[in-house]
Amino acid sequence: MPERPIRLFGDPVLKTVSAPVDAIDEGVRSLVADLLDSVRIPGRAGVAAAQIGVNLRVFSYNVDGQVGYVINPEIVELGGAVEKIDEGCLSVPGLWAKTPRHPFARVRGIDLDGNEIEVSGTGVLAQALQHEVDHLDGLVYLDRLEKDERRVAMRQVRESDWF
Repeated sequence: MPERPIRLFGDPVLKTVSAPVDAIDEGVRSLVADLLDSVRIPGRAGVAAAQIGVNLRVFSYNVDGQVGYVINPEIVELGGAVEKIDEGCLSVPGLWAKTPRHPFARVRGIDLDGNEIEVSGTGVLAQALQHEVDHLDGLVYLDRLEKDERRVAMRQVRESDWF
């Protein structure tokens, strides 16, 4: 399956809450394969289906050699005091901001066989899990910034050559 183009901030699909996957069919299998191909590009920690224009609750991740996917992910646990961590996004290229995230996250969902799976981690994996679930909930990391920081970030977006 091919790597899919990433939708950029401003595309309505990124602000739309993704629908749950009701049945595992060939379309979902193809989507997961495309997400895995898309996340294997160096420098990518995660890709949500919304980022490739598909309004379904699925994401892939690639952190420290651990590559996988979760269908219908839900955050079931967040741990530790919220920290501001440098965060960027493929859909907001070239922009980084200190984003509030928990240092631990656990998500639960299913795999392509319908089996329940959990993925949890700290550091970059925790950040990626929270970031990708946000995408599926119609949020981008800019939505998590404090008001003044968001204002600065939005000015940078407007001044970017891709917007």
